Amino acid sequence: MALQIGELAPSFTLFNTEKKEISLSDYKGKNVVILFFPLAFTSVCTAELCEMRDNIATYSKLNAEIIGISVDSIFTLGKFKAEQSLPFDLLSDFNKEISTAYESIYENFVLGMKGVSKRSAFVIDGNGSIQYAEVLESAGDVPNFEAVKEVLAKL
Repeated sequence: MALQIGELAPSFTLFNTEKKEISLSDYKGKNVVILFFPLAFTSVCTAELCEMRDNIATYSKLNAEIIGISVDSIFTLGKFKAEQSLPFDLLSDFNKEISTAYESIYENFVLGMKGVSKRSAFVIDGNGSIQYAEVLESAGDVPNFEAVKEVLAKL
């Protein structure tokens, strides 16, 4: 069953690109936009995360932090973050536990890959409740960022 608006978001602790553990609870009191994305360095993922980078001031004004999560290793994510100058954490869900908890995982992806994060967007409020959830079936689509901003503006 899909995660529902108003329910508590699944908690997590994952490593970022600096090998530091980051937990959802670290963001208590702040709104968080969690973006699951399939793979670093792919065209749509790069465009999506660069759009967030280019609009970081808008999200800051909405009291929102951005977190990107994929099944890539922290080393791959570190290179991707540096090359794209991304000013927010990228977390490695290498073991696929959090993508699974958020129902954001492809059992079968392209080229025979299994267990790749689905492109998804979640807005979690300062109390840890889900306020927006969008899980996309097509990796070529991007989340509705206008809807994300509208939800954040109401929080």
